[in-house]
Amino acid sequence: MPKISIPELARKREAGEPIVMVTAYDFPGARWAERAGVDMVLVGDSGAQVVLGYDSTVPVTTDEMLVLARAVRRGTETAFLVCDVAFGTTETSDAQAVETAVRFVKEAGADAVKIEGGRAERLSRIRAIVAAGIPVVGHIGLTPQTATALGGFRAQGRTVASASRLVEEAIGIEAAGAFCIVVEAVPSEITEVLREALTIPIIGIGAGPTDGQVLVLHDLLGITEGHTAKFVKQFGTIGADAVAAITAYGEEVRSRAFPAEEHGYAGTPEALEAARQALAAHASE
Repeated sequence: MPKISIPELARKREAGEPIVMVTAYDFPGARWAERAGVDMVLVGDSGAQVVLGYDSTVPVTTDEMLVLARAVRRGTETAFLVCDVAFGTTETSDAQAVETAVRFVKEAGADAVKIEGGRAERLSRIRAIVAAGIPVVGHIGLTPQTATALGGFRAQGRTVASASRLVEEAIGIEAAGAFCIVVEAVPSEITEVLREALTIPIIGIGAGPTDGQVLVLHDLLGITEGHTAKFVKQFGTIGADAVAAITAYGEEVRSRAFPAEEHGYAGTPEALEAARQALAAHASE
């Protein structure tokens, strides 16, 4: 199967073929996504919470994101690899944004970077990164890095002002040069308006049917513990299965049922005798 490209993603939109995107944060996750035949893999800053244990996406650093991204790159062959930039690494200037984006391309082999938000300064960052030859995926609606400014983790586009702002931001992001846009936690009716306004693919997450969908790997596999967003659908029970397996392992270790003879290696009489002689020599010193 050939590697997914930007023209192929555009073709899928025009042909009405849904684009499948999933997050991944390590080599095994990337391999699972590859074997499942997804179109795009996102090394999301959500890895700050689901992999690194932070309470939000804000604390994660570029160096931490690059560790995750390099692991995913090693496990990705045909899927198009997108990397989130960490909060605080593009906000200061266009030059800072380009420097950050370049690191993801050079050090992790990213095919594109994702930038949250669509206000004027964010559009300037997108234009600068695209001008440097790096593809950009936009992200509007609920933007986790700046959720506090949006009033918390709430759906967007439900008021007159918010809906109008989303349309303006989406059009601005496409005009700035982004080839794709993620729309998160937005009513499907508003997403349909956005689709009419844009020519680039829209990847939805809690935004109704559109050109494609993205979910966090740990959410869809059932690994995430506690509360999950309304838009999450669990397609597996890996978390519960893992706990059950580790519990069974612990029980067998404590009962000495594991390891059994078949889990060990056969030695030789000569090696055993040599080990005993070495012990005896050590004891006599």
